[in-house]
Amino acid sequence: MNKYRLISISVVLLGVSLGFMMNSQGKSESQTPTSTGITTAYSVSVVTAAKQSVSDNFSLMGTIAANNDIVVMSETQGRVVKVNAQVGDYKTAGSVLVEVDDELKEANYKAAKLSYEKAKNDLERFESLFKDKSVSESQIEQARWSFQSAESQYIVARRQYRDTKITTPISGIVTARPVDIGSMLQGSPQPSVVANIVDISKLKVKINVAEKDVFKLKIGDNAEVATDVYPDATFSGKVITISAKGDESHTYPVEIRIENSKIFPLKAGMFGRVNFSLNNKADYVVVPREAIVGSLKNAKVYVVKDNVAKLRSIVVRKETGTNIEILNGLNEGDVVVINGQSNLKDNATVVIRK
Repeated sequence: MNKYRLISISVVLLGVSLGFMMNSQGKSESQTPTSTGITTAYSVSVVTAAKQSVSDNFSLMGTIAANNDIVVMSETQGRVVKVNAQVGDYKTAGSVLVEVDDELKEANYKAAKLSYEKAKNDLERFESLFKDKSVSESQIEQARWSFQSAESQYIVARRQYRDTKITTPISGIVTARPVDIGSMLQGSPQPSVVANIVDISKLKVKINVAEKDVFKLKIGDNAEVATDVYPDATFSGKVITISAKGDESHTYPVEIRIENSKIFPLKAGMFGRVNFSLNNKADYVVVPREAIVGSLKNAKVYVVKDNVAKLRSIVVRKETGTNIEILNGLNEGDVVVINGQSNLKDNATVVIRK
């Protein structure tokens, strides 16, 4: 009885094993490509390329600079005897910042002035006598030479005396004054720094514009400047300079002038974002950034037609947010793969996910 039972169990196990082997062989044969085999289709997500009206607006971060920023230098040598400016003071053009000991220079100036006036009077007298032929030609030439020499000495002495009162050539705020009473100043050729004056009634925003954008700008173009300090305020400006020479990074220095505000006062050295709103608009084919295969310089996309994905080279104009503007290689209405292209090859069969 047990013998027949063991034989029955063996037969059943043999049948099950044969069934598994036949089933595995059938599956293997269905996945193996033959002349009449099944072609594998890849599942992808797509989007239809569409045209959009695109403007050349762009923004760049720059640094706000003073309209005028000068370093006042000493043109005379001597000891500081008086200081008329403190850091933070507003000074109008011509205001005296520092005074240097002028005792000797004043005396020299007065002596030169007297010599000049005497030589001038002598020349006038000799000119009158020369007309009456009362003096010789050599005497009148000597009088003219004496006058010119005295005049030159007078001009030099007057300038040296005036230089003892060091003034600011522009109106602005004193941002630094490294000298104090008792400091010894040096003149040319190594003049001492007396003060730094900045004029921030108007400001300049300095930016570096890439070569692909710099030709979109021209002198007089409008721009808006925003800052993190005043997030709700914008400042109107105009392009005042565009450099004709780029730097090593192939960017071109551009300056935008803005008026300083009394309500939202700005300072030199702050960051400012410049927004350019240009009027030149055009229609370009636009696709999402994730559709691009490879880099933007050698960009390609998969275009689906009749459930076949074809790899196509394109020319990218620029990247705007999450989209790419296409200059060439793609038409409006083309169906472009945006997900699943990592498994694709050219002319691969695809199934579009809904």
